[in-house]
Amino acid sequence: MSEFPTSEVSLGPLLVVADVSASRDFYRDIIGARVIREFEGSFCQLELAGSLLFLVAGGGPTDDKPDITFAPPGDVHTVSSELTFRVPDCRAAYDALTSRGAQFLTPPMAQDWGGEIRCFLRDPDGHLLEFSQLL
Repeated sequence: MSEFPTSEVSLGPLLVVADVSASRDFYRDIIGARVIREFEGSFCQLELAGSLLFLVAGGGPTDDKPDITFAPPGDVHTVSSELTFRVPDCRAAYDALTSRGAQFLTPPMAQDWGGEIRCFLRDPDGHLLEFSQLL
């Protein structure tokens, strides 16, 4: 019987985006990801913080997913998932990314429950990115 997962297995989020090139540029130039491979206009695989991130164009069903359609977020104010970056210094991350052109929703804020400072920004399609520092 085969084992799963093995040490060769990796896991990475996949984001459906409206413009793969614009999203690639955002994650590469602002967030600091490294492009591993891409198929112009339809797919980009990035390495980010020791993980994989996949950007794909929307599209209809395929033979291996016959009743599934991929679509970017329709409403940037309704979120069903986000990418969370646990950082050692939230204000330093905020300053570094802002200097690259990132536009955060607010500056880093301590939370009412204490123990955390965080701030958020959106990628070109509205996917939410959280930068969080545990205190």
